[in-house]
Amino acid sequence: MRTWVIGLSALALGGCTATVSEPGQSVPESNAVPPVACAPARAEAFVGQNGQAVAEQARTAAGAKTVRVIAPGQAVTMDYRTDRLNVETDAAGNVVKVYCG
Repeated sequence: MRTWVIGLSALALGGCTATVSEPGQSVPESNAVPPVACAPARAEAFVGQNGQAVAEQARTAAGAKTVRVIAPGQAVTMDYRTDRLNVETDAAGNVVKVYCG
């Protein structure tokens, strides 16, 4: 029984490998780090402004593909998208936080 459990553990961990490249070698595309799709720091200038009015400008500034404005208490999906800028607003509709995901 113990051998069987150890065998299954080895099989499960068999797919966990790391790719190390030597200097000057290219990293296979499947292991390459994707480029940053959204930079929220570039949209922080919009904090304090009306979220609906500046959402598209904030998206462009952050380099995101999409934007969503989130009101207090609003239900949102929990999916993480590196290309989406989230613009959180207060009860008055003013931006209080910007972040990607």
